[in-house]
Amino acid sequence: MNIVLIGYRGSGKSSVGKILAERLGWTLVSTDAEVVSRAHLAIPEIVTRFGWDHFRDLESLICRDLAGKDGLIIDTGGGVILRQENVDVLKRNGRLFWLTAEVSSIVKRIGGDTQRPSLTGTKSFTDEVEEVLGERRPKYAAAADHVIVTEDRTPAQVAETILATLSRPG
Repeated sequence: MNIVLIGYRGSGKSSVGKILAERLGWTLVSTDAEVVSRAHLAIPEIVTRFGWDHFRDLESLICRDLAGKDGLIIDTGGGVILRQENVDVLKRNGRLFWLTAEVSSIVKRIGGDTQRPSLTGTKSFTDEVEEVLGERRPKYAAAADHVIVTEDRTPAQVAETILATLSRPG
């Protein structure tokens, strides 16, 4: 079984993933880091040179590769749920945990990150987060096996909630 963390960028997936990997002794894999490693380019450069569809194709390939493995904490990119095929393949051997955060928290957490290209290209950062998150919420909800609120909680508290959820029968 794998633990798959989904959610908008800045929702805490990477921080929580590190803690879960340490606690369980499992391997942490970031789908975004895998895309960068395979493409030998940073994400903004991939998107600028080849477009979002190419990035999403690489992401889908990585999801297929990871789904066949076991004992992974998979930290997905925020848009992994845009393709149903990614959700389907990750669910085959994984439990999907949607980490949620409010727009204001996301903006505070990732406002200075230059490795994430604009998703709309025309709006203010806050407006972009609000719009894209609004569009993606139904997809996150449909994909998630469990929803974990990250507001006012440390990554360690979120990780503990995930571990407690996994230990429950059913």
